[in-house]
Amino acid sequence: MTAPLDPDAERALASLMGFWADAGVDASYADQPVDRLAEGRRRLQAPARPAAVRSAPAPAAAGSGAAPDLALAVGQAQAAAEAADTLEALEAAIAAFEGCPLRYSGASRAVFSRGTAGAPVMVIGEGPGGEEDARGQPFVGRAGKLLDKMLAAAGLTERVFITNTVFWRPPGNRTPSPQEQAICAPFVERAIVLAKPQVLLLAGAASAKSMLKRTEGILSLRGRWFEWRAEHTNLVLPALPTLHPAFLLRQPQAKKKAWSDLLLLMSRLEQPGDAL
Repeated sequence: MTAPLDPDAERALASLMGFWADAGVDASYADQPVDRLAEGRRRLQAPARPAAVRSAPAPAAAGSGAAPDLALAVGQAQAAAEAADTLEALEAAIAAFEGCPLRYSGASRAVFSRGTAGAPVMVIGEGPGGEEDARGQPFVGRAGKLLDKMLAAAGLTERVFITNTVFWRPPGNRTPSPQEQAICAPFVERAIVLAKPQVLLLAGAASAKSMLKRTEGILSLRGRWFEWRAEHTNLVLPALPTLHPAFLLRQPQAKKKAWSDLLLLMSRLEQPGDAL
């Protein structure tokens, strides 16, 4: 039986895993170490067996939480999003939407937004956590409190509108999958169109990769300006990836980088409108 880790080692391991996750490492080979040499020898000694013929999987039942038809779900989300002509109507459309499997994976409600409609900055995180699911607003847990302090220090408290790339809590607070983000993307785009921000602040790797269609880790993306382009309109906005506040809670020494990003954002906002 493996001896339990002492508290210091456990905290160090949790911090390291969090660092890898926010740097873009989103998969592991196994939960336990594997002796690859021994595994290779076993495979060489094992007799070859014919591959089993698999029957086609049964279609997923609607509303069951099983994987939906992605193109169908995205099309339904797009139709629902386009029909919303206000942020309030969009929030209602998201709450009624049944095409995202996260809705059936333990989330208690849809979590859309908080902040000031029409604000110059839209903050887009990855997805709601447990506290957000309980209260129905994004970024209200420990990470959200840190985000609020950072925004207040930059003079942005009343100048932000906050949402996420998905609107239901992923099980175990895991990172939302690209498929889940793709289903919710029409709602995110419609929120941007209706809220009319001047710039986007993309918090964390999952948000930056999804919104910008990039594959690099957040440590490579942060602190650099990119163009976000809408899929269904000609809207183009400057977008700045930054470190997620949850990452900063695990790696406090990285707060200087996040503050540098906010200063870069403030400098951009102070430019004339046509320079944005």
